[in-house]
Amino acid sequence: MDRRQKLDDWLRQIAEHVYFQPPGEQSMKYDCIVYERSGLGSDHADNAPYLHRDQYEVTAIYRDPDSQIPRKIADLPACRHTRHFTYDNLHHDVFTITI
Repeated sequence: MDRRQKLDDWLRQIAEHVYFQPPGEQSMKYDCIVYERSGLGSDHADNAPYLHRDQYEVTAIYRDPDSQIPRKIADLPACRHTRHFTYDNLHHDVFTITI
């Protein structure tokens, strides 16, 4: 299975509304998860790359400050929480996931 599709499947088990690189004009429904590819991680041996993994920035956007959405995302494999902020009365938790 494609790595991005695997991540998408995981995220859809957490939230009803999941968006991959939504265009700016798209209206989102909250609570939701927005994610996009943010980089490529590589492991090296003998000065040569031997394993490449995609990195994704995953943002949970939700109204209830006690929402379980960020905790469920944090339980995903290879997930790291990077920051939290509030904007327009919506909470945002940003994660980096490498798969």
